[in-house]
Amino acid sequence: MSISIRNRLPGTIEKIVSDKVISEILINTAAGPVTSIITTGSAQQMNLEEGDSVFAIIKATEVSVEKE
Repeated sequence: MSISIRNRLPGTIEKIVSDKVISEILINTAAGPVTSIITTGSAQQMNLEEGDSVFAIIKATEVSVEKE
């Protein structure tokens, strides 16, 4: 598979929280935890399970910074 996004962080799925429509996937990476929100249908189609090795693929159009 080829993909144009360059921000790929390898990691392991620590936790999956799903409801009927949306699933929250928590991925532990060397850069820290990354959370992805995907459809539950996609999570099921990919057969995602806790402990799976995956890539967090990040495409951001905006990065904000806040300082208190």
